[in-house]
Amino acid sequence: MKSNRVQEENRLDEEGHQIITRARLPRGREIIGVIEQRLGGNKMMVNCLDGKSRNSRVPGRLKRKLWLRPNDVVLVEPWELDFSKADVIFKYPSNQIAWLKKNGYLSDEKKEF
Repeated sequence: MKSNRVQEENRLDEEGHQIITRARLPRGREIIGVIEQRLGGNKMMVNCLDGKSRNSRVPGRLKRKLWLRPNDVVLVEPWELDFSKADVIFKYPSNQIAWLKKNGYLSDEKKEF
């Protein structure tokens, strides 16, 4: 039985060689984001890669398992009815963040306005 944290997933490229991905990638409506600010309790503002800042919460089943701080990279899933809010479903560890940056899923520098 596979756990929710997919560490290695085997895929094949065009030549048939095996590619090992080392980080959980967004599926469906999931989006990668960076925590901007903690708002208290289980709520926080997350700056998502689609350019929107979402008011996010940690669901009750993950509340004690995810310890989150500003500048952590997380995976969020927007709500069905209100796209300005989301649930935090996964926190990337530092080695997976490096893999995401190396493979172009996450930019290296922060954008200033």
